[in-house]
Amino acid sequence: MKLVWDWEEEFKFSPKMDGYGLTWTFSVLLFISLYRFLSFRRRSPPLNSPSSPAAAAAPIQAREVIFDSDLKNLMEELDESKGNWENLIQKSSNSVSYTAKCCKPKVGVGALKYLSVTTFEDCSVDMVLDFYMDSDYRMEWDKTVVQDQQLQLDQTTATEFGRTVKKFPLLTRREYVLAWKLWRGTDGSFYCFTKECDHPLAPEDKRYVRVALYRSGWRIRKVPGRNACEIRMVHQEDAGLNVEMAKLAFIKRIWSYVCKMDDALRKYTVKKQNKLSPISGPRLSIQKVPAEFEDTDNSISTVDEQTLAVGANQHVVTCKSNKTRLRRMPSSKLIANGLVLLGGAICLSRGHSSLGSKVAMAYLLGKLTKRGASYEKQGHRV
Repeated sequence: MKLVWDWEEEFKFSPKMDGYGLTWTFSVLLFISLYRFLSFRRRSPPLNSPSSPAAAAAPIQAREVIFDSDLKNLMEELDESKGNWENLIQKSSNSVSYTAKCCKPKVGVGALKYLSVTTFEDCSVDMVLDFYMDSDYRMEWDKTVVQDQQLQLDQTTATEFGRTVKKFPLLTRREYVLAWKLWRGTDGSFYCFTKECDHPLAPEDKRYVRVALYRSGWRIRKVPGRNACEIRMVHQEDAGLNVEMAKLAFIKRIWSYVCKMDDALRKYTVKKQNKLSPISGPRLSIQKVPAEFEDTDNSISTVDEQTLAVGANQHVVTCKSNKTRLRRMPSSKLIANGLVLLGGAICLSRGHSSLGSKVAMAYLLGKLTKRGASYEKQGHRV
């Protein structure tokens, strides 16, 4: 049985071929040529494609898509005590340990939110940061990544834009158009927040499924007292998969992925130490974490230095301000007023004084009482 169509044999010129046969033959050949030309035009990059020279030369206006408020929300979400998290997996080896939890979104129905903590032993923060941000090296070890392109490096807003295509078993490939920004804290930790976006150099491709929701952020910092580095990550992604199926696939495959990542990190470390790793492209500028965010994240709220319980009602009175205000009143006056008050009370209680002295003493006590009441209104106890 002939499986390949030999068009040269089929349309070989013969003297017996009449005018109708020649017309039909040339029509078919013209159709094939036109089809190949249109197919080539379809495969060629459009003008707004990232690989197009015209698109590369076109200036792109700077735009702000990630703000400091996104960092503040990330820092709050990284605190697992503030969420109703469900334990999913906990694994460890000699060089890496991993834990993961998940929770449902607060409002409506949507993709699950994951919180993971990965700890690499015998590794520095700077090395893990370089490893995480090296997209070229990731293409070598992460086989789920099919394409990875840098669309824009905006130093004005300290934001980088990129496009990534990933493959999944038995599913259409997913396309990610993302923007991300880096911050550094005063303690040497690094924060990164990534979200979905639109970009003029990444029009939608019908061959892939564009991921509409992608929110991911992490913090890299040194583990106190150990030569280890910790990555705490919050991740939420809606790739069009069933929630329960995505959860099950995550549990089954994540540990093998972490082990592969750890192995790639060790090889990357050797390359860096031996200066065998190629120099990457321009690095995105890293912003400083706002001071008010770090104060909010690290401080413990306090009411005052001391509290006093007054009577059965347990009224709380601040003492720091009271001491400051009481210092303004000289101690000699306090003692004199106290002696006068005490002496007046004794004189009135003995009953041997004249009526005039009793009236004068009563007047003096009234004045002192009013003065004491005014101090009480200001928060003092006299």
